Amino acid sequence: MIGRKNEQKRIQRLLESDRSEFLAVTGRRRVGKTFLVDSLLRNNYCFSMTGIQNGNQETQLVNFAIKLAEYDGSLAPKKPENWQIAFLQLRAYLKTLDSNKKQVIFIDELPWVATPKSGFIQILAHLWNDYISKESHFILVICGSATSWISQKIINDPGGLHNRVTENIHLYPFTIAETNAFLESRGLRFSNQETAKIYMALGGIPFYLEHIRKGESFATAIERICFSPTGILHNEYDNLFKALFSNAEMHQQIVAALSKRHYGMTHKEILEQIGMERPTGSYKRAFDELIVSDFVMENVPFGKKKRGSTYRLIDEFSVFYHRFIQPNRKYTPGIWQHLAESQSYKIWAGYAFETLCHKHIHAVKQVLGISAVYTEINSLNVPNSSVQEGFQIDLLIDRKDNAINICEIKFHSGPFLISKEYYEKLVALRQRFIDFTHTRKQVFLTFITNYGIVPNSYSKEIADAEIDLEQLMEAAG
Repeated sequence: MIGRKNEQKRIQRLLESDRSEFLAVTGRRRVGKTFLVDSLLRNNYCFSMTGIQNGNQETQLVNFAIKLAEYDGSLAPKKPENWQIAFLQLRAYLKTLDSNKKQVIFIDELPWVATPKSGFIQILAHLWNDYISKESHFILVICGSATSWISQKIINDPGGLHNRVTENIHLYPFTIAETNAFLESRGLRFSNQETAKIYMALGGIPFYLEHIRKGESFATAIERICFSPTGILHNEYDNLFKALFSNAEMHQQIVAALSKRHYGMTHKEILEQIGMERPTGSYKRAFDELIVSDFVMENVPFGKKKRGSTYRLIDEFSVFYHRFIQPNRKYTPGIWQHLAESQSYKIWAGYAFETLCHKHIHAVKQVLGISAVYTEINSLNVPNSSVQEGFQIDLLIDRKDNAINICEIKFHSGPFLISKEYYEKLVALRQRFIDFTHTRKQVFLTFITNYGIVPNSYSKEIADAEIDLEQLMEAAG
């Protein structure tokens, strides 16, 4: 298994526990939740079922009956009338099992099973409270892509499941290093630069990555799976949101608005973009769900707590879809090679590399040698005014050791050259930052680039630290 080392240790602990355990696994669609559970717990399954998307209660009950018959050896599955009867049948079967080994009950895509007014959650809570929790040999595992739903209905349930989950694993996409390891495990040999381009377009989503074929270049793979009408990701975007959220229209409006602004937007700007005067309850719920589900990241301005926060779309595939796939639905062979030479591509690549760096702050800190230092990650956008020239800094590392790193992030086709003009801009930027913030901390200018920077007199003078893609990938491993 690639990565997931911490998750493997946590699940192993459940197998060795001397009590029954309740595990919730959440994470973005296609991130590998079911694979993780199957890989580590399949040998202990005593019952497993997967919810049927858009299925009504009767459909889910029939599915339950078929799966129970597979495990208890029944010849003729019989649909229970309701979930209370279904769980009585399950309980009777569970009582026949060997109590000397861990028995795993796995309900995958639970939000699809728990249809409205079905009472499924209440009956599941009763099964746990009245039977499973009183035994010592069970692991109840629930899984689903609708992270916000599971968080609200299960993990933070004020009713029968309140504080019942004993282990909560939120599975994140692969890091850039794990992405590289995953591709190599499939016999795919890409340079670090090509791997970064793949990551910037698809993110560290195993399901997306596994459709890249051996012998394909980045450009060939992206065109085939994203732009070709038969490509596996050609229609993924709409399916992604429908699977994750009920009434996903508001979520998609917010994502579409954020995709148009590289450096993030305030709530006021987002509302203006989608044609709303003020935030409604549905807007707030959708926004919170997008953050919990790893689609949107909050950027807190330097020196502030929450006021003035901007929000940035960090789901790589969603950004890539709105930037390139959605405007080019009519397929023409070679379209991606054409798009990849455009100015729009260069702008996207710069933004996508910034997102990559934000997601790998732990690796950035490790290369800088400040892993053990407490830091706060911020951004700063100061607009032009009559008394001062505006400036923008996308990544600030505010350190407890009395220092601040201003990070300049550049993605280029080769080593980045600091010219005299750019050097003078950087000197002015650093001074504007000091004057505006009145900081007394030492301010370091840090360059994060894909190929490194060209050594010259300007780079030696202005660059206090430098991180290239190879160092970033090594630290992220």
